[in-house]
Amino acid sequence: MASGVKPRVKAPKKAEAGEVVTIKTLISHKMESGQRKDKQGNLIPRSIINRFTCEFNGKSVIDVTLEPAISTNPYFEFEALVPEAGEFKFTWYDDDGDVYEDAKAVAIG
Repeated sequence: MASGVKPRVKAPKKAEAGEVVTIKTLISHKMESGQRKDKQGNLIPRSIINRFTCEFNGKSVIDVTLEPAISTNPYFEFEALVPEAGEFKFTWYDDDGDVYEDAKAVAIG
């Protein structure tokens, strides 16, 4: 597991049924493209968050594949429809096989 990896999500706790809300996510992760060399001239292995997904009540909202050019600490801001009360589930996938998750419940009202 990469050290210091921390996902953060900002999503509303309440929304009206049918409302479109803005969601912001950031994950602290030191990315390594796999193109740089260490002091001995050896390639430093690639280490990136390679995929980000968001689901609402089990239905896909966004699914993004990330490439080596992605910046350190990837930030995503997107809009999502809230048809009913439920839960957003956020998942980040790391090259080393680790999976980082967060969830935010949304009430209708």
